Amino acid sequence: MEEHLTGLARAGSSLRFQWSDGLDAEIEIRDLRIECPCAHCVSELSGKRLLDPASVAEDLDLQDMQPVGRYAYRCLFGDQHNTGIYPLELLRALCVESARGGRARQ
Repeated sequence: MEEHLTGLARAGSSLRFQWSDGLDAEIEIRDLRIECPCAHCVSELSGKRLLDPASVAEDLDLQDMQPVGRYAYRCLFGDQHNTGIYPLELLRALCVESARGGRARQ
């Protein structure tokens, strides 16, 4: 059964995600930016991450987050980056990792 996002809220420098199976996890806004799946951040040919995590400000802000249909969210970050579309599957995987005590993949 596919889990559904049932809640999304700002929690300081993080976003709090709540899922239909009871998973409740927070992801730091900076970590979310580092995980951006867009072609500017990840090579379309090799899948290699192009974004240097050291280039992302520690105090990065999230200015807006908009749903894209029923399958993803588009984020506008304080560094004006806005081309990443985060599928719910990616957000779910990041939440699972966060709930296990891990950080976003880098």
